[in-house]
Amino acid sequence: MDNIEVYCPKCKWEPLEESKWQCECGHEWNTFDTGGRCPNCKKVWDHTQCLGPDGGCNEWSPHLEWYHGLEAIVQKLKEEIMERWREEELVEVGAKEMPQYQPQRQK
Repeated sequence: MDNIEVYCPKCKWEPLEESKWQCECGHEWNTFDTGGRCPNCKKVWDHTQCLGPDGGCNEWSPHLEWYHGLEAIVQKLKEEIMERWREEELVEVGAKEMPQYQPQRQK
């Protein structure tokens, strides 16, 4: 996840580590440290405001749109899932093709 960049999708402003957002409960924290969830009241913010006073555009955007570089991670996860599905299909097909053991009755 080192290739992920965080910046406003509208103006490209990059928040600093010391950038702070304020929740409705009054708590201040860096929203990107918690994925948009207030550590005090646990409210999840689906949208994040670009901090105008810190040089941003002051506009709101969906929180997930601030994360850039997720496409490669998502693609890798999809490939891993598809590979597991293929492996499961091979196991299922192999089990169907194997003759079933039929124990002989004792006479």
